[in-house]
Amino acid sequence: MEAIKSELRNYIRENYRVSPDDPDFNDDVHLYDYGYIDSFGSVQFKFFVESKFSIQFTPADLTTIPMNSVAQMAAFIEKRKKGEI
Repeated sequence: MEAIKSELRNYIRENYRVSPDDPDFNDDVHLYDYGYIDSFGSVQFKFFVESKFSIQFTPADLTTIPMNSVAQMAAFIEKRKKGEI
């Protein structure tokens, strides 16, 4: 799961201009509440995740599974790839 988290962190840092020394940016920070990703960026982020990890989101996933942090997103990706969800 660490490789998934690393991919997500790197993508977010590069595409949403998060400074490498930002003390608030970590695997558990709420990416939307803290302003790292806005509503427009969330669509781009979703497409990145789907293409990078060869998974698909369902409408139910987006409303029922918490995916607000790097850790939550990585857990979702790992479970989806294993067919657990």
